[in-house]
Amino acid sequence: MLNRVVLVGRLTRDPDLRYTPNGVAVANFTIAVNRPFSNNQGDRDADFINCVVWRRAAENLANFMNKGSLVGVDGRLQSRSFDNQEGKRVFVTEVVADSVQFLESKGGSSQGGGGQQGFQPNQNQQPGNYNNNNNNNNNNNEDPFADKGEPIDISDDDLPF
Repeated sequence: MLNRVVLVGRLTRDPDLRYTPNGVAVANFTIAVNRPFSNNQGDRDADFINCVVWRRAAENLANFMNKGSLVGVDGRLQSRSFDNQEGKRVFVTEVVADSVQFLESKGGSSQGGGGQQGFQPNQNQQPGNYNNNNNNNNNNNEDPFADKGEPIDISDDDLPF
């Protein structure tokens, strides 16, 4: 059996950081994930997905990301239920995140971009050994950022996925 969820989307509000009575950090957040197709009006709809993350990752999310930030979530889907104040049974389905990747720097969403945060594997290292340099040991002198971040014109039919 497999229960794995991988999402990329933008925070719909600032993460809600709280602590359990035992002092364990927990953050609740919602991300907007665009659907891969357009509706009848030619617009892309989005799904709003509730997520929860625990411990240090929760504190990092709350401290470094805010509404509009682009994040990647890797986790599992979980359903639970409880009785609300009126005594009515409420069912909740949410993603319990194992990790949350920051896909742009703080404030990057308001500036229209930003770099991916995190560690990149060095091509010459063994799996599991990571450092924070992005040397890919190419000897070509082509500038990979020559387009200055401008969109490229590519058909959906040309994409391999």
